[in-house]
Amino acid sequence: MKVLVTVKEVAELADDFEVEGTEVDDRYLEYDLNEWDDYAVEEGVQMNEEGIADEVVTVTIGPERSEETIRMALAKGADRSIRVWDESFEDVDLLDIEAKAQIFSAVVAEEEPDVVLTGVQAGDDAFGATGVALADAIDFEWAAVVNALDMDADEGVAHVRRELEGGVEELTDVELPAVLTIQTGINEPRYASLRGIRQAQSKEIAPKTLDDLGLNADTLESDLTLTDMYEPESESDAEIFEGDAGETAGKLAEVLREKGVAE
Repeated sequence: MKVLVTVKEVAELADDFEVEGTEVDDRYLEYDLNEWDDYAVEEGVQMNEEGIADEVVTVTIGPERSEETIRMALAKGADRSIRVWDESFEDVDLLDIEAKAQIFSAVVAEEEPDVVLTGVQAGDDAFGATGVALADAIDFEWAAVVNALDMDADEGVAHVRRELEGGVEELTDVELPAVLTIQTGINEPRYASLRGIRQAQSKEIAPKTLDDLGLNADTLESDLTLTDMYEPESESDAEIFEGDAGETAGKLAEVLREKGVAE
Protein backbone atom coordinates (compact mmCIF):
# COMPACT_ATOMS: atom_id res chain seq x y z
CA MET A 1 0.00 0.00 0.00
CA LYS A 2 1.26 3.46 -0.90
CA VAL A 3 0.34 6.48 1.21
CA LEU A 4 0.55 9.99 -0.21
CA VAL A 5 0.55 12.84 2.31
CA THR A 6 0.00 16.45 1.25
CA VAL A 7 2.07 18.85 3.34
CA LYS A 8 2.30 22.61 3.43
CA GLU A 9 4.87 25.07 4.70
CA VAL A 10 3.08 27.84 6.59
CA ALA A 11 4.33 31.19 7.84
CA GLU A 12 4.14 32.19 11.49
CA LEU A 13 4.11 35.88 12.41
CA ALA A 14 6.55 37.45 14.82
CA ASP A 15 5.03 39.17 17.87
CA ASP A 16 5.64 42.55 16.25
CA PHE A 17 5.16 42.86 12.51
CA GLU A 18 4.11 45.32 9.83
CA VAL A 19 1.65 44.83 6.98
CA GLU A 20 2.81 46.31 3.69
CA GLY A 21 -0.07 46.40 1.22
CA THR A 22 -1.28 42.81 1.01
CA GLU A 23 1.92 41.25 2.30
CA VAL A 24 3.96 40.83 5.46
CA ASP A 25 7.69 41.19 4.84
CA ASP A 26 9.75 38.00 5.19
CA ARG A 27 11.74 39.48 8.06
CA TYR A 28 8.63 39.12 10.25
CA LEU A 29 7.96 35.52 9.24
CA GLU A 30 9.17 32.12 10.35
CA TYR A 31 8.28 29.02 8.35
CA ASP A 32 7.29 25.61 9.64
CA LEU A 33 5.33 22.48 8.75
CA ASN A 34 1.57 23.03 8.98
CA GLU A 35 0.33 21.66 12.32
CA TRP A 36 -2.48 19.52 10.86
CA ASP A 37 -0.14 18.06 8.23
CA ASP A 38 2.27 17.02 10.98
CA TYR A 39 -0.44 14.70 12.33
CA ALA A 40 -1.11 13.37 8.82
CA VAL A 41 2.59 12.59 8.34
CA GLU A 42 2.70 10.80 11.69
CA GLU A 43 -0.35 8.73 10.76
CA GLY A 44 1.31 7.67 7.50
CA VAL A 45 4.60 6.82 9.20
CA GLN A 46 2.81 4.71 11.82
CA MET A 47 1.08 2.78 9.02
CA ASN A 48 4.51 2.11 7.54
CA GLU A 49 5.93 0.95 10.87
CA GLU A 50 2.96 -1.39 11.38
CA GLY A 51 3.55 -3.00 7.99
CA ILE A 52 0.31 -1.63 6.53
CA ALA A 53 2.01 0.80 4.15
CA ASP A 54 4.98 -0.03 1.94
CA GLU A 55 5.85 3.59 1.15
CA VAL A 56 4.95 7.04 2.46
CA VAL A 57 5.41 9.90 -0.01
CA THR A 58 4.84 13.55 0.80
CA VAL A 59 3.91 16.20 -1.76
CA THR A 60 4.02 19.94 -1.30
CA ILE A 61 3.49 23.04 -3.42
CA GLY A 62 6.25 25.46 -2.56
CA PRO A 63 9.51 27.20 -3.55
CA GLU A 64 12.98 25.79 -2.99
CA ARG A 65 13.02 27.41 0.46
CA SER A 66 10.35 24.94 1.58
CA GLU A 67 12.73 21.99 1.21
CA GLU A 68 14.00 22.63 4.74
CA THR A 69 10.47 22.05 6.02
CA ILE A 70 9.98 19.02 3.76
CA ARG A 71 13.19 17.51 5.17
CA MET A 72 11.58 17.50 8.60
CA ALA A 73 8.76 15.27 7.29
CA LEU A 74 11.41 12.99 5.80
CA ALA A 75 13.33 13.01 9.08
CA LYS A 76 10.18 11.81 10.85
CA GLY A 77 9.93 8.76 8.61
CA ALA A 78 8.48 9.63 5.21
CA ASP A 79 10.33 7.78 2.42
CA ARG A 80 10.53 10.47 -0.25
CA SER A 81 9.00 13.79 -1.26
CA ILE A 82 7.72 15.68 -4.27
CA ARG A 83 7.88 19.47 -4.50
CA VAL A 84 5.81 21.27 -7.13
CA TRP A 85 6.92 24.75 -8.20
CA ASP A 86 7.99 26.86 -11.16
CA GLU A 87 8.09 30.52 -12.13
CA SER A 88 4.34 30.50 -12.86
CA PHE A 89 3.67 30.55 -9.09
CA GLU A 90 5.79 33.61 -8.34
CA ASP A 91 3.13 36.19 -9.30
CA VAL A 92 0.24 34.33 -7.64
CA ASP A 93 -0.97 36.11 -4.49
CA LEU A 94 -3.44 33.42 -3.46
CA LEU A 95 -3.44 29.80 -4.59
CA ASP A 96 -7.07 28.72 -4.38
CA ILE A 97 -8.58 25.32 -3.65
CA GLU A 98 -9.36 24.45 -7.26
CA ALA A 99 -5.74 25.02 -8.32
CA LYS A 100 -4.40 22.92 -5.44
CA ALA A 101 -6.84 20.13 -6.23
CA GLN A 102 -5.77 20.08 -9.90
CA ILE A 103 -2.09 20.00 -9.00
CA PHE A 104 -2.47 17.25 -6.42
CA SER A 105 -4.73 15.32 -8.81
CA ALA A 106 -1.90 15.24 -11.35
CA VAL A 107 0.48 13.92 -8.68
CA VAL A 108 -2.05 11.25 -7.67
CA ALA A 109 -2.30 10.17 -11.31
CA GLU A 110 1.47 9.66 -11.40
CA GLU A 111 1.90 8.07 -7.97
CA GLU A 112 -1.30 5.96 -7.85
CA PRO A 113 -1.56 5.89 -4.03
CA ASP A 114 -4.06 3.74 -2.14
CA VAL A 115 -4.58 6.40 0.52
CA VAL A 116 -4.15 10.18 0.46
CA LEU A 117 -3.81 11.89 3.84
CA THR A 118 -4.19 15.64 4.22
CA GLY A 119 -4.44 17.93 7.21
CA VAL A 120 -7.95 19.17 7.98
CA GLN A 121 -6.83 22.73 7.25
CA ALA A 122 -3.80 24.98 6.96
CA GLY A 123 -2.73 27.37 9.68
CA ASP A 124 -2.46 30.31 7.27
CA ASP A 125 -5.44 30.45 4.87
CA ALA A 126 -7.60 27.98 6.88
CA PHE A 127 -9.77 27.08 3.88
CA GLY A 128 -10.21 23.53 5.18
CA ALA A 129 -11.35 22.25 1.79
CA THR A 130 -8.31 20.96 -0.10
CA GLY A 131 -8.69 17.30 0.90
CA VAL A 132 -12.38 17.09 0.04
CA ALA A 133 -11.88 18.99 -3.24
CA LEU A 134 -9.08 16.60 -4.17
CA ALA A 135 -11.25 13.56 -3.45
CA ASP A 136 -13.94 14.97 -5.70
CA ALA A 137 -11.44 15.69 -8.49
CA ILE A 138 -9.96 12.18 -8.48
CA ASP A 139 -13.23 10.38 -7.64
CA PHE A 140 -11.93 8.78 -4.43
CA GLU A 141 -14.03 7.95 -1.41
CA TRP A 142 -13.33 10.36 1.45
CA ALA A 143 -13.81 11.16 5.12
CA ALA A 144 -13.13 14.56 6.66
CA VAL A 145 -11.96 15.54 10.15
CA VAL A 146 -10.77 12.04 11.04
CA ASN A 147 -9.67 11.70 14.66
CA ALA A 148 -9.22 7.92 14.80
CA LEU A 149 -8.15 5.55 12.05
CA ASP A 150 -7.83 1.78 11.76
CA MET A 151 -6.68 0.65 8.33
CA ASP A 152 -7.62 -2.83 7.08
CA ALA A 153 -5.41 -3.24 4.03
CA ASP A 154 -6.54 -6.83 3.38
CA GLU A 155 -10.17 -5.80 3.13
CA GLY A 156 -9.34 -2.48 1.44
CA VAL A 157 -11.27 -0.50 4.05
CA ALA A 158 -10.44 2.33 6.42
CA HIS A 159 -12.39 2.25 9.69
CA VAL A 160 -12.59 5.87 10.79
CA ARG A 161 -14.04 8.02 13.52
CA ARG A 162 -14.63 11.59 12.52
CA GLU A 163 -15.91 14.80 14.06
CA LEU A 164 -19.23 16.29 13.04
CA GLU A 165 -20.75 19.59 14.12
CA GLY A 166 -22.07 20.03 17.63
CA GLY A 167 -19.61 17.63 19.24
CA VAL A 168 -21.10 14.59 17.48
CA GLU A 169 -18.77 11.84 16.25
CA GLU A 170 -19.40 9.34 13.47
CA LEU A 171 -18.01 5.84 13.04
CA THR A 172 -17.88 4.78 9.41
CA ASP A 173 -16.04 2.61 6.92
CA VAL A 174 -14.43 4.11 3.83
CA GLU A 175 -13.46 1.93 0.91
CA LEU A 176 -10.00 2.39 -0.59
CA PRO A 177 -8.65 4.21 -2.48
CA ALA A 178 -9.63 7.14 -0.30
CA VAL A 179 -8.74 10.64 0.82
CA LEU A 180 -8.78 11.22 4.59
CA THR A 181 -8.36 14.64 6.17
CA ILE A 182 -6.62 14.27 9.51
CA GLN A 183 -7.54 16.17 12.67
CA THR A 184 -5.10 17.21 15.38
CA GLY A 185 -5.08 14.87 18.36
CA ILE A 186 -5.39 11.67 16.33
CA ASN A 187 -1.84 10.79 17.43
CA GLU A 188 1.24 12.31 19.00
CA PRO A 189 3.61 13.58 16.26
CA ARG A 190 7.17 12.53 16.95
CA TYR A 191 10.19 14.77 17.09
CA ALA A 192 12.75 14.22 14.38
CA SER A 193 15.69 12.29 15.82
CA LEU A 194 19.28 13.22 15.05
CA ARG A 195 19.59 9.97 13.12
CA GLY A 196 16.40 10.74 11.21
CA ILE A 197 17.65 14.21 10.33
CA ARG A 198 20.90 12.75 8.98
CA GLN A 199 19.02 10.12 6.96
CA ALA A 200 16.67 12.75 5.54
CA GLN A 201 19.59 14.44 3.80
CA SER A 202 19.92 11.49 1.43
CA LYS A 203 16.20 11.00 0.79
CA GLU A 204 14.75 12.17 -2.50
CA ILE A 205 12.91 15.46 -2.95
CA ALA A 206 11.80 15.38 -6.57
CA PRO A 207 11.14 18.84 -8.07
CA LYS A 208 8.17 18.98 -10.43
CA THR A 209 6.98 21.82 -12.65
CA LEU A 210 3.46 22.31 -13.91
CA ASP A 211 4.68 21.12 -17.31
CA ASP A 212 6.04 17.92 -15.74
CA LEU A 213 2.52 17.23 -14.46
CA GLY A 214 0.83 17.99 -17.77
CA LEU A 215 -0.49 21.33 -16.51
CA ASN A 216 0.18 24.96 -17.41
CA ALA A 217 -0.09 28.44 -15.92
CA ASP A 218 -3.84 28.52 -16.64
CA THR A 219 -4.21 26.08 -13.74
CA LEU A 220 -3.29 28.88 -11.34
CA GLU A 221 -5.93 31.35 -12.55
CA SER A 222 -8.44 32.11 -9.82
CA ASP A 223 -11.68 33.97 -9.21
CA LEU A 224 -10.32 34.91 -5.78
CA THR A 225 -8.38 38.14 -5.35
CA LEU A 226 -6.52 39.30 -2.28
CA THR A 227 -7.63 42.92 -1.92
CA ASP A 228 -6.59 43.95 1.57
CA MET A 229 -4.67 42.83 4.63
CA TYR A 230 -4.71 44.41 8.05
CA GLU A 231 -4.24 43.65 11.72
CA PRO A 232 -7.67 43.57 13.43
CA GLU A 233 -8.17 46.06 16.22
CA SER A 234 -8.69 44.70 19.70
CA GLU A 235 -12.18 45.34 21.07
CA SER A 236 -10.96 45.28 24.66
CA ASP A 237 -7.71 45.45 26.55
CA ALA A 238 -6.34 42.58 28.62
CA GLU A 239 -5.56 43.24 32.27
CA ILE A 240 -2.65 41.29 33.74
CA PHE A 241 -2.64 40.64 37.48
CA GLU A 242 0.76 40.56 39.15
CA GLY A 243 1.66 39.04 42.48
CA ASP A 244 1.45 35.62 44.13
CA ALA A 245 -1.51 33.25 43.82
CA GLY A 246 -3.37 34.78 46.76
CA GLU A 247 -2.99 38.35 45.49
CA THR A 248 -4.01 37.56 41.92
CA ALA A 249 -6.99 35.48 43.11
CA GLY A 250 -8.17 38.42 45.22
CA LYS A 251 -7.86 40.85 42.31
CA LEU A 252 -9.74 38.45 40.03
CA ALA A 253 -12.53 38.04 42.58
CA GLU A 254 -12.87 41.83 42.81
CA VAL A 255 -13.19 42.15 39.02
CA LEU A 256 -15.79 39.37 38.91
CA ARG A 257 -17.85 41.11 41.60
CA GLU A 258 -17.66 44.39 39.64
CA LYS A 259 -18.90 42.58 36.52
CA GLY A 260 -21.76 40.99 38.46
CA VAL A 261 -20.45 37.49 37.85
CA ALA A 262 -19.82 36.74 41.53
CA GLU A 263 -21.13 38.10 44.81
